[in-house]
Parts: sequence; structure tokens; C-alpha cells
Amino acid sequence: MSSTGNAPQGPAARQAAMAERVLADGSATAAELAEHFGVSLMTIHRDLDELERQGMVRKFRGGVTAQPSGVFESNVQYRLKTMRAEKAAVAEHALGLIEPGMAIMLDDSTSALEIARRLRLGEVTPLTVVTNFLEAVNLLADQRGIHLMALGGDYDPLHSSFLGVSCVEAIQSLRVDVCFASTSAVHGGYAYHQEQHIVSVKRAMLDSAARNVLLIDHTKLARTALHRVAPLSRFDLLLVDDGAPADALRDLDEHKVRYEVCATRGGDDPR
Repeated sequence: MSSTGNAPQGPAARQAAMAERVLADGSATAAELAEHFGVSLMTIHRDLDELERQGMVRKFRGGVTAQPSGVFESNVQYRLKTMRAEKAAVAEHALGLIEPGMAIMLDDSTSALEIARRLRLGEVTPLTVVTNFLEAVNLLADQRGIHLMALGGDYDPLHSSFLGVSCVEAIQSLRVDVCFASTSAVHGGYAYHQEQHIVSVKRAMLDSAARNVLLIDHTKLARTALHRVAPLSRFDLLLVDDGAPADALRDLDEHKVRYEVCATRGGDDPR
């Protein structure tokens, strides 16, 4: 098993790498995974059982293959690692829409988190930032010049965010200048999300803002997800990276969506 030297050490690291490999390839047999990671088939099956328990992969055909589930894309640890250069490009562009003195809202998307990373540089202050994303709260908690408002609610560890009725009610009591949000998919003039309990929070955020900006990487165009969040007309601007295919942009044109294409630097976000 020649891959042993490069395999992550420890079950947790191996399982994380395994989940990423399965997602990238679409599926994998237990034998292929055992060969790649240099462990026994019994160990691979134990790993896949654990990943399935976490909702990160799905086993089928007697457990010899694995395939990512819809829940996998909800996992914040996975989302933090994907499309980083594209999200960075969108966030850089979005930063130009923020002016000192504004109150802005960031949803629990990793695209919005990229904006928070840039706000840590302290170049746009004073600023009020409202968010339900624990990752963003931790990032901005000690940032001088930023008045941070954390939205409470029921904590969801899968998303590392606060959700539920109390979160919606907290949002409804506020009015911000701009809301920056993302969704799972954009198709046919609508934004969609895979999970119903996220939709009500995102809709409340859109209602609480004078202006709404949708942040997406190009893989979300021409995709569908289970629940309709809002028509794209609810957004004043859609920002997408320059990997967006021409036919997907034509579809946005046909639906009269105002969008701007953001140039990527290539490779992972150097920040």
C-alpha cells in the first residue's frame, strides 16, 4: 500500500481526508480507499460508518462504496475548505460596497465569512456588524472599530450558527444598510437552499436590510436545491466569480438580474 507515507495520521484526520476524496470523486470503493490510505478494509468500513453517522457520506451496495450526501455540503468544516479563491474574489468585490458608519448583516455562509476576514484588517471603520455565524463572531470579537452584534437562537453545530424562531425574531427587530448572504443554488430566477430551517433565517435577513447582496461561487449557478429562498429580484446585486459559464450568465440576463463578475487570483486564497 504505497500511499501509507502520505496518509493522514489518526482516525479523525484520515476520515476528514476520506470525506474530501469521496466528495471530489463522487464515489469510491472500500478497496480503493484502503489502498489510498494504507489501512485495512475493516478500518475503512469503521471510518465510513462514522462518516455516515455524521451525515458526511452515504454508504450503499453493502457498504463497499461511499457517496457524499446533501448534508455534507452543509457541514461548515467542509464549506470552509472549498472554492476558497472564488469566495475570496467575491468578498474582495463586496468589500467595496461597505462604507464607514454602515450597519451590515452577514449570514452564516463561508462566503460572508470571507468578508469578515477582510474586515479584520480594520480598513473600514467604524462599522456595525450583525451576524448569526459563530465563526464570524469569533473572528471579529476583538476588532477595534467594529460594533459586533451577535444574533442568538438555537445553536446548530453543523453550521456553527444560531438559528430558529428566536434568531428570526432578533433579526426582525433590526434594520441594517446591507445584508450579505449566500444560498445553495441559483436557478431559473430564484435562489434556493437545501435546508428548510435555514430558509426562514435568510428570508428574515433579507427583509431587515435596505439593500441585499447575494454572494455565490460559480458552482451554484444552474443548480437546484430543495427549498426556494427568494426570487433573485429580492437582491439588489449578485456577485459571482469569473468561473461562471457564459450560459449561466445569459440566464441571469434573461431574468434581468443585476450581477457583477469578480476576478479570481487563482489558487487558494493567500490570506
